[in-house]
Amino acid sequence: MWNIDLTYREEFQSTFDRLFKKKQDLQSSRPLPAIALNKIKESLSIEWTYNSNSIEGNTLSLRETQMVLQEGITVKGKSLREHFETHNHDKAIDYLYSIINDEYTLRSIDILSLHGLVLRSIEEDFAGRIRNGGVRITGANFTPPNANKVPDLLDELIAFVNTNPQQLNDIELATVFHHKLVWIHPFFDGNGRTVRLAMNLLLMRSGFPPAIILKNDRKKYYEALNQANGGNYQKLTLLMCQSLERTLNIYLNALPDNDKEYIEISNLVQEPNMPYGQEYISLLARQGKIDAYKEGRNWLTTREAVENYIATRKRKR
Repeated sequence: MWNIDLTYREEFQSTFDRLFKKKQDLQSSRPLPAIALNKIKESLSIEWTYNSNSIEGNTLSLRETQMVLQEGITVKGKSLREHFETHNHDKAIDYLYSIINDEYTLRSIDILSLHGLVLRSIEEDFAGRIRNGGVRITGANFTPPNANKVPDLLDELIAFVNTNPQQLNDIELATVFHHKLVWIHPFFDGNGRTVRLAMNLLLMRSGFPPAIILKNDRKKYYEALNQANGGNYQKLTLLMCQSLERTLNIYLNALPDNDKEYIEISNLVQEPNMPYGQEYISLLARQGKIDAYKEGRNWLTTREAVENYIATRKRKR
């Protein structure tokens, strides 16, 4: 079960190299001004809560999520459960930040604690407790394992992550952990939110910012998980890389000496001497072949990223 097919690895190497270089640039620029760091962290936490809850069907908008968390407002027409989900996820993020450090080792108690916070005041009987019965997932191409097997499978997964026998890099390890925890489906409810929190424990302990899977990528995300059930991690790895690149760029763009200008691809192709059209550059962005990230439904990149891609293609010829 834990032997991962790594044949996809080579096609992601340039993307991995780019992301690890960005992480290095971010670390070498620290400490960032505290006020800037706090503003980014606060903004990302709201986005993280909004997107993760929305993937699971919560109907609060990003602005409403912000009002609930920052202004303590109750949004008319929204259910009490949706408000609890918002406050709970935010508290779970706080807990995650409180336990994470460079020496962090994954523990089952932390996964259970995150789940306990996610379901607090919603499903108190099940919050922080492994399921003791069967579950089915609508739209998934698999049936989660029998409840009797869940504790041992969870222990095996945590041992796999902490020993890392296949020497996966930090992004690969978080991706595989993400999928396997979804597959085990250790809880009756709240699995998705808990998994997307817990996988960031692995990324953040190694110096990455959190990877936030966007609500707009929900369909792509579920398709990627279904492919991973068959042993194919390409789509899920790509989605993880894109999510991580976006938050890395948000931090890097805040640096005082940052001179990269990310602009929407539709505007970039209007610049003189741009050799590619919008459709092709968008394809390169979606495939992770250039430095790019998504805001809403729009892809942003830099002229330098396109020029680097052209130069790399020429070298390969």
